[in-house]
Amino acid sequence: MEESESNLSIVIPVYNSRDTLPILVKEICRILDQINGKHEIILVNDGSQDNSWEIIETLSSEYPIIRAFNLMRNYGQHNALLCGIRSARNEIIVTLDDDFQHPPSEIHKLLAKLNEGYDVVYGIPETEKHSLWRNITSKLIKLILKRAMRVSSAQTLSAFRAFRTEIRDAFSEYRGTYVSIDVLLSWGTNKFSSVIVRHNKRLSGDSRYTLKKLMSHAFTLITGFSILPLQISTIMGFLSIIFGFAVFIYVIVRYIISGGIVPGFTFLASTLAIFSGVQLFAIGMIGEYLGRLFTRSLDFPQYTIRATTASKDIGPEVTDVAIKEINK
Repeated sequence: MEESESNLSIVIPVYNSRDTLPILVKEICRILDQINGKHEIILVNDGSQDNSWEIIETLSSEYPIIRAFNLMRNYGQHNALLCGIRSARNEIIVTLDDDFQHPPSEIHKLLAKLNEGYDVVYGIPETEKHSLWRNITSKLIKLILKRAMRVSSAQTLSAFRAFRTEIRDAFSEYRGTYVSIDVLLSWGTNKFSSVIVRHNKRLSGDSRYTLKKLMSHAFTLITGFSILPLQISTIMGFLSIIFGFAVFIYVIVRYIISGGIVPGFTFLASTLAIFSGVQLFAIGMIGEYLGRLFTRSLDFPQYTIRATTASKDIGPEVTDVAIKEINK
């Protein structure tokens, strides 16, 4: 059954996915044949260490709707997505992972919800095929994103999303090294929604998101797109002042009542430790923000393109990227 006309740009960040890419692209093309409109598939090779780029080049020659970009190194999933999003030519962008966990057959659900008047729609899995620690860390990241995005539906985020291409105008001038597509989307709209979709197991390999990477991503989100740590530091400093004042009152009252001072080195040491800890925490948070300002001043590229299978006229959306080599 054919859907109403939709012009789609399917953006997929690729990392070490030589085994899944042919199957994924074939399935996407089958689904797109059922949807009226102009379509393109944008593959962004994020510094894969296998021969994913060679596979992409082969697929590009087989499927004319594929446009692909080969990044100079691994910049991260969101940076690769940003590259693809900026180069998209159609009215609606759909992003999904390269491991086939996001079924292309569920794209129609996102489009149907988008047609209800929303700007961004996420595909939320019925049951996620992840380990317990991965699910816990994902929930933590979504809580952080809810704070950073100031959107009540932020806890229903997913890498499987559909949104209107015009929203990217809100972050067309963003040059920060740290990228979170979900936060950037919230700069352009607050019309978010979600639908339940099927979630497949990985076709091959293991998840590349380790606990360390997920925690690092969470810390980047909370310090890169929110002032929450600074606010926490302020609150802790205020509580420390109250605690210090309470200790001072206690010492004075004890002296007046009993005529003696509070004995013991332990009491003094623990008090000093509390104040010192709060100060170091606050200084550390300020240092983290200063470090990010310094990194921003260095003007590191969000991504750099080594080669592309697209035509040399790749459009104005990616002219800000340093293209080292095109179709060498």
